[in-house]
Amino acid sequence: MPRAIRTRKLLLAAAVLVAGLLAVEAAARVRFYLQYGTFFRVHTFAVDPASGLRIPPPSRDTGAIRIDERGFRGEGLDVPKPAGRVRLAFLGASTTFCAEASSNAATWPSLVVAALRAAHPAADLDFVNAGVAGYVLDDLLKNLEHRVAPLAPDVVVIYEATNDLTKWTRELAREQGVYTGHADGDSWLSETSLAWHLVEKNLLVRARQQQAASAAGRLVLDEARIVPPFRERLERLVARARELAPCVVLVTFAQAARAGQDAREREQACVTHAYYMPYISHAAVVQGFAAYNRVIREVARHQGVGLVEGEDTIPADRAHFADSVHFTDLGSRAQAQRVAAGLLADGCVSGLLAR
Repeated sequence: MPRAIRTRKLLLAAAVLVAGLLAVEAAARVRFYLQYGTFFRVHTFAVDPASGLRIPPPSRDTGAIRIDERGFRGEGLDVPKPAGRVRLAFLGASTTFCAEASSNAATWPSLVVAALRAAHPAADLDFVNAGVAGYVLDDLLKNLEHRVAPLAPDVVVIYEATNDLTKWTRELAREQGVYTGHADGDSWLSETSLAWHLVEKNLLVRARQQQAASAAGRLVLDEARIVPPFRERLERLVARARELAPCVVLVTFAQAARAGQDAREREQACVTHAYYMPYISHAAVVQGFAAYNRVIREVARHQGVGLVEGEDTIPADRAHFADSVHFTDLGSRAQAQRVAAGLLADGCVSGLLAR
């Protein structure tokens, strides 16, 4: 075959390959846009100069996710707070930010406030969703001090456990020699191509699920090591919140892994946990969250603040959970129902709403 013909065939094959890859990339981005309202990453960050924290980029608008000028998911707040207004602040991480929700209005903090307005139509209410992906309790305290306190909240609602469980079990796993660290960051190609990012992430999830399911390298969960740092930080956060707001409410943490699930249900429920904590068994996941929810209840009693329970009233299925811990729209509604009911039953909060 003449060289010119071979060259043309190679060029044609390369063109077909490139066109195919571009088509796959375009399909991945269109699918992502339909789900999240953006062709690009959901969680992108700026740096808050006052606290040094990573925050959502101020004024970002994907359609589904709108960030105000201060870097909070929402439509913006009047500052200073108008006289007579009751302001709620929701402190948390990605499970409060709710990137999986179809709109700002579909997040559980927004739905909670809508329920409070329906119950108290004469009350003047607004709120700030101060959830940021990846935050642990130490970050929540900085967020409260530097970004939320100037907004003069009347009610502070605190919801976090999963990132702290990851943090403190990783420390324990290192000590036990069953974990040496792994890269959560993306490769250059993954940063460039959304389609490759999804492939790479799914392959990594499968590998870590297999690691979590294996008998080797399993963490021995020592509650005496993972509970005290969580308790200490939660006590500190609640104490500071009490100084800044008349009402503070803790919410027990909901997640999909439950006691009594069969092996297949438990594996599906632990998909996110396997990615971030591949050294921990499914049973230990349930034990760890139970321990942290016990601490949340104890800190609420010790500090004399409000408590919302009923974490297992949210069904542990794919209709309510997008993964192990993040809510779908239906899950956000279920979360909002239990939180709103708890706030309406809380004497401090109901007193503010009725004044």
